[in-house]
Amino acid sequence: MTYFLAAAMLGVLLRFFSLASFEFDYRYVVHSHSHIALLGWVYIALTTIIYKLFLEKGQITKKYRRLFGFTQLTIIGMLLTFPFQGYALFSILFSTLFLFASYRFLFLFEKYAKIDNEHGLSFKCLRWALWYMALSSLGPWALGGIMTTLGVQSIWYRLAIYFYLHFQYNGWMVLSLVGLFVYVLEQNKLIIPKRKIGFFFWGLNAGIVLTYFLSVLWIMPPTFFYILGGLGALLQIGGILVLVDINMNHFIKKFLSPFQWLLLRIVLLLFSIKMLFQLVTAFPYFANLAATYLDFTIGYLHWTFLGVITVAIFFLLDYFRLLKIDKSTFIAFFTGFVTMEVLIFYKGISGWLGLPGFDLHILFLAVASLVIALSIMIMLWKFRSAKVDKNP
Repeated sequence: MTYFLAAAMLGVLLRFFSLASFEFDYRYVVHSHSHIALLGWVYIALTTIIYKLFLEKGQITKKYRRLFGFTQLTIIGMLLTFPFQGYALFSILFSTLFLFASYRFLFLFEKYAKIDNEHGLSFKCLRWALWYMALSSLGPWALGGIMTTLGVQSIWYRLAIYFYLHFQYNGWMVLSLVGLFVYVLEQNKLIIPKRKIGFFFWGLNAGIVLTYFLSVLWIMPPTFFYILGGLGALLQIGGILVLVDINMNHFIKKFLSPFQWLLLRIVLLLFSIKMLFQLVTAFPYFANLAATYLDFTIGYLHWTFLGVITVAIFFLLDYFRLLKIDKSTFIAFFTGFVTMEVLIFYKGISGWLGLPGFDLHILFLAVASLVIALSIMIMLWKFRSAKVDKNP
């Protein structure tokens, strides 16, 4: 959660950049903001939950603690270097070391993860998610050669970045969240029927691979690429619908608190809209629209990371009692998130349809970011205060 706060504060700094006389390199802070959000907040949260569920009883506590400490070192290193030098020697060094740390976690999972018959499907989802994480790293590894031979203006430079991002959020992050949710279902004896498991698992994974083609449509490729991307979006929707089709509503309420049930419904709503965005961009007109007006892409990425992934992590942390999520503070966070998304998408829509903008747009966007950061700060303060009360 501390890394989430750091990423949020960097986001606030970026929003106030044009409103105040701050002197810093905007691009450098953007790099730091994105790295800490993805690798500090999301990666640490997900791997911690995975460790608690599948590795903690595997007698690897010392190995994991060493790895955890090393990972913290790489993230702090990125936090202290990216804002001041962007992509340079030390920031690249810490980023590279982080990749090796993530490979090590994958190795520990493969070798020591404890699985039983009840948690076979969730284990399978998490295993594939971790391999997607490793696969995504091919993007950063390729960047060095691309920059040296083709330059940063090459389309291959952007394609490598989009490859990394796609298999990070659609592969590693989303699939691991699905796997952890399946674990919750398995824990409560709500099992997906065997006849549907195949379509759920393979449809979801085929969708993850094929929707990468949606990330390359800005180069206006042959029609076949649009078809593959659209097929991938449909397969992802079909795979998720299997979970909805097992009549969860009547069962899930029995083992979730009212607030957890609210969080889960919010995740399902946000995720449904995310998948709709994917499907729509398979059509050439909307793919070109997303490429022309960058605010649509920025809004989609924040919708995915700050909305779908973060709220899902909140649900899991609260459900597994790793972090108590305060309802009132979450409402403040979610209000800031929704406000920010409305403002970002409105800017894209106004450019698209020629609608009038308004002078206070940047200020409102900065305030929404500040609300998000303050709500995270309050969550962290309440969590630490609760720990102190329990251990006087």
